[in-house]
Parts: sequence; C-alpha cells; structure tokens
Amino acid sequence: MEIWGITDSGKVRRQNQDVFRTLFDVEKNVAVLVVCDGMGGARAGNVASALAAESFMRYMGNYIENLGEQSDVAMKMADAVIAANNAVYEKSISEEIYDGMGTTLTAVISTVHGEVVVNIGDSRVYHIANSYIKQVTTDHTVVEDMIVRGDLTRIEARWHPKKNLITRVVGTNPNEEPDVFFVNLEAGEHLLLCSDGLSNIVMESEILFELQHSAGVRESSIKLVEMALSRGAPDNVTAVLLRK
Repeated sequence: MEIWGITDSGKVRRQNQDVFRTLFDVEKNVAVLVVCDGMGGARAGNVASALAAESFMRYMGNYIENLGEQSDVAMKMADAVIAANNAVYEKSISEEIYDGMGTTLTAVISTVHGEVVVNIGDSRVYHIANSYIKQVTTDHTVVEDMIVRGDLTRIEARWHPKKNLITRVVGTNPNEEPDVFFVNLEAGEHLLLCSDGLSNIVMESEILFELQHSAGVRESSIKLVEMALSRGAPDNVTAVLLRK
C-alpha cells in the first residue's frame, strides 16, 4: 500500500483552509485518510477543518487496534465523523469569531477486507482502476440536488453559478451523519481524496490519464495539484492518493 498527500493554498486565497491527515499501520496493513475543506471566514474556516480532521483521526486511531467486520468498521467511521461534527459545533458556539464555521469531511479506511468511505460536503473520493474512474461520494450541494431532480445536466453543473453552495457540512448542525460507501480496491488501483479546488479544475478524464501513466502516488498527487495551479487555482487545492 502506498499513500501520499499534498495541499496548496492556490493562486488566489492567502490562507489554506484545506487540511488532510493520514495514518498507516504497517503491521495491520490498515490506512486511514481524511480531507477537510473549511469555511466560515479567515479566522474560522481553518479552525473548523483542522479540528474536524484531528478529532476524526484521534477517534479512528483508538479504534484500529481492534478492527471488526466491515459493518462494524463502517459504524466506527460514521461515529468518528459524528465526533468530529460535535467538536466543531461545540467550538462554533463557544466564541463569536467561530460562529457558523464548518467544514467538509471525506475519509477512507483501507483494510485487508476492503475500503469504507464516509462523506459530508463536496470534497470527493474517486476510485480509479486501469480503464475507468468513478466518483464514489455524492456531493452535498444545491447543484447536485438540481441534477438529481433533472433540472441540470452534469456538463451544465460544472459552470453553474451555484455550484459551490453546500447543503450539508460538518459543524453547523448538532446532529449530522455522513453518507457511507463501500469499495473493494484491487491491487494496483487507486483512491483519490480531494477538495473541490481540484475537482472543479481538473477533469475526471485527466485524473484517469495521470494515474494510468503514474510513476507513483507522490508524483501523481503533485502533478494533479500542479495542473490546478497552472489553471489559476482560485481555491485551495488538496489531493491525497492511496494505491493498494
């Protein structure tokens, strides 16, 4: 298993409110990865994302010593997101400067039995195999709801003025639970976790091409972020890759 992550503030934003964390237990062959994209102003967005990521990883770090079946793993992943949500929400109501802050959270745990993905917000997880790329997560956005209703096509959504309006985030509601997905990653396949600063700029076909010709997760994650930067990168950009 190989893991690499990179984040950049982009070409417009002064502050990077994206945060990623990784944990790899070599002995158990277990990896945990999380990406958070904060929001809520210059002083609060980075607090929300860092707090959510640290809370999530602390919870999962305590759990991986005694891994259960996949159903139990999924429950623990969801519980870790709930713990992160509670931490951010409690902080948001503790001081006025943090009022209304929140963050996306998307995370993966990879074990010998398969992968579990959890998500709130519009940061994404992609499954990349030799011949295809598939978005695992579902965006919690106004535009995604419009697509589901049939009011908008995927192509139209890419340029829609409301594409960045998020309908669910970590920390703004005391009761928020994630979507949960299951993936069976084969040897040589990748999972990409990324913030919308990457997915809004780099096409899925470009991600697939890069990983089809990958020299390794470090080189590919750097290349994907550099592609976004070369196109102006109006938002923070984060890419975290896992290759099984």
